[in-house]
Amino acid sequence: MALNIFFPRPAGARGLAGARGQAPSRPNIVLIFADDLGWRDVGYQGSDFYETPVLDRLAKESLVFSNAYAAAGNCAPSRACLLSGTYGPRHGVYAVGSTDRGPKALMRLTPYPNKEGLLKENITLADALKSAGYATGHFGKWHLMHPTEGALPSQQGFDETYDSFGNGPLKEGGEGNQTGPPSDPKGVFALTNKACAFIEKNKAKPFFVYLAHHGIHSPLQAQPEVLEKFKSKTAGKEHKNAKYAACLSALDSSVDVLLKKLKALDLEKNTVIVFTSDNGATQQSSQEPLRGNKGGYYEGGIREPLIVRWPGVTKPGSVCDTPVINVDFYPTFLELAGATPPKPLDGESLVPLLKGGSALKRQAIFWHFPGYLNDPVIRGRDKDFRTRPVSVIRKGDWKLHLYHEEWVLDGGKNALELYNMKTDIGERVNLAETNPSKRDELLKDLLAWIKSTNAPLAGKK
Repeated sequence: MALNIFFPRPAGARGLAGARGQAPSRPNIVLIFADDLGWRDVGYQGSDFYETPVLDRLAKESLVFSNAYAAAGNCAPSRACLLSGTYGPRHGVYAVGSTDRGPKALMRLTPYPNKEGLLKENITLADALKSAGYATGHFGKWHLMHPTEGALPSQQGFDETYDSFGNGPLKEGGEGNQTGPPSDPKGVFALTNKACAFIEKNKAKPFFVYLAHHGIHSPLQAQPEVLEKFKSKTAGKEHKNAKYAACLSALDSSVDVLLKKLKALDLEKNTVIVFTSDNGATQQSSQEPLRGNKGGYYEGGIREPLIVRWPGVTKPGSVCDTPVINVDFYPTFLELAGATPPKPLDGESLVPLLKGGSALKRQAIFWHFPGYLNDPVIRGRDKDFRTRPVSVIRKGDWKLHLYHEEWVLDGGKNALELYNMKTDIGERVNLAETNPSKRDELLKDLLAWIKSTNAPLAGKK
């Protein structure tokens, strides 16, 4: 796909900054994207059982975001948002498969239909970076292919693409979740080794690596000796699943393989490393004090670990509390590449935050889910669904949920939940009735956003 993108430096320009805060020219970009990894699962976020020494060390070398979010509560829509740089209403991918999931008799509204893939006409992040002179490689899960509603990685800007569970290559764009050989849980090392080979092949030019792991998505898998280690470990108060811990341990170890490769090739000083996850953890792993899990829009379903290491720019061991979301990666990476985004984007570049700033221009971030997902979550809203149709806004320290059923059918009664994220990260105390001025402020902003994006609501039956 040919794009007209301006970038001021020659594609082959290299070079490093001489002082902190001065950006290296056209750094390499590596995005490590875990699958179903929760905010509390990593060691540096305080897990009392799981162990992630590599990620903990990387966090100490990096800028850590404490209020980082996925743009959706589960896999496919989160990836669609990341790669398109836009919120769900722009591309129509809201769920995995269908938005009509759960007990039909208990659905008070008709769910809005879901697109099962990211349409080819979307100019992806990979398209844009490729046009800016970057070599682009995708390794691992795609989850955006559908015969009529999606496209393959090679059709959406990636020069090279490879997927595997550790037992050899898979068909491009394939779906499903499997285990791998006992030595390579979920294929984390196979995918990492392919990414490393791509990096070595393209070390003379800027590159973008999208390493989209299958770990730690179910079915869980573990190396036998690591599993035995965690079986003999004393259970934590919140976490105790030995197989979950061992599967995560393999993912953590695979990150070390990639970091060592960059160092061996003398590339680490001019490579930006980003580590995060596509959505929150499943019900297998409590995210307390966060409420909920994967598929929902309470914090446990969408708040993610986010680590960014940009040598010479990000301050080691620093923390940024500004709310950010994965649609921000597109404009961020384009700014790193010295390129202008080819289309309007919903995200905002995080480069000012990476350089030590504490604020962005925007006032709020948003989520929208016009359907139903089955399997209730830990401390969810009801006992029948992970989520019902909902729209959400986070503005500063405040977060508002707008539930469509009550909004459309009950005149707004019980439709709103308002939480102060600074004092109530667990979303336990609904302030919608006791703080009407803040409730109405966020509601006004949310309704304006719904209108501006033509976001569909679930319909009356």
